[in-house]
Amino acid sequence: MARFAKHDVISRLLEIGLLPVFYNNNLEISKKIVESCEQGGAKLVEFTNRGDLAYEIFKELIKWSKVESPDLILGVGTIIDPVTAVHYINSGANFIVGPVFNPEIAKICNRRKVVYVPGCFTPSEISSAEEMGAEIIKLFPGKTVTPYFIKALLGPCPWSRLMPSGGVEPTRKDVFDWISAGATALNMGSKLLSKDLIHKGDFSGISRNIKQCILWINEARSSMK
Repeated sequence: MARFAKHDVISRLLEIGLLPVFYNNNLEISKKIVESCEQGGAKLVEFTNRGDLAYEIFKELIKWSKVESPDLILGVGTIIDPVTAVHYINSGANFIVGPVFNPEIAKICNRRKVVYVPGCFTPSEISSAEEMGAEIIKLFPGKTVTPYFIKALLGPCPWSRLMPSGGVEPTRKDVFDWISAGATALNMGSKLLSKDLIHKGDFSGISRNIKQCILWINEARSSMK
């Protein structure tokens, strides 16, 4: 069962504007990655369902975070079927992210009052997901479109909340381009949580990267006022 109310998860993501995403098959390293994200200011972290026993690692992260990081909101990504979604929700996932939109997952998340962030690529997919209750849409793969896609879509659909994912660069220019176009938040993985930094054990470096990205997001948002 999710520890955080649905509206609190959405509000926190909208406020921070950054959702780091990662997978690691080592529990202790995963804990350090999560800690570094939180220390950098990212109070929501997405752990992806991409490796063998990912489910077991996530369960342990949830147990650990309740004690060590009670304000941290942990969710799971790369969820494409309803059965897997149920397993993670029952383990305490506070939000579910997918590379595609699955109406059955939307129904389950709505029933359990859990945030569902589906991956969509076209205006029709986005509209269908919103119709099924998705408050925030993952624009995926983000690298295949430009920030102009968001700007153009928000013209006729200003209520849409879009979060580009896949290829978003942790640079000032890329952050400014996406946020200035109207992106609600940014979903970043290996380019932000560098494998090189993780291999070196430089978790403070990850915290610095995240802190800098959040500063750029806030700066970009301020420039739009």
